[in-house]
Amino acid sequence: MSVLRMDNVGVVVTDLDEAVAFFGALGLAEEGRATVAGPDVDRLVGLGGVRCDMAVVRTPDGHGRLELMRFVSPSSPAGDPGAAVNVLGIRRIMFAVTDVAETLARLRGHGAVPVGDVVPFGGAHVLAYVRGPDGILVALAEETG
Repeated sequence: MSVLRMDNVGVVVTDLDEAVAFFGALGLAEEGRATVAGPDVDRLVGLGGVRCDMAVVRTPDGHGRLELMRFVSPSSPAGDPGAAVNVLGIRRIMFAVTDVAETLARLRGHGAVPVGDVVPFGGAHVLAYVRGPDGILVALAEETG
């Protein structure tokens, strides 16, 4: 077996502080920040002149991490912040929460916009999708029994 664990998921954002605050309101803790640049970074990511500010946030259990990245250079091309959940690529990040309604209320204060309805699902969960900074799709899942 070659995979030991999944360390993090990288998410490119336009406003690093806004993204850290949003995920902080969700309950993730900031682990640290750094700026990366230089020839090794350029070679690694296949771009020239890279300067990237990043922050790592982690889930309360310490196992899930997001690496939030803001590219100072080269600038990030515009994506579609309104892309539907069926567009190719990574479409959403799901978090288990204790209370979907309370979490939604908190995230609305950080600009979260519900995608659809809060839905009881399969008799065991309540689910909701919201859009966070830069249109990031976040799914919330509350176990109901």
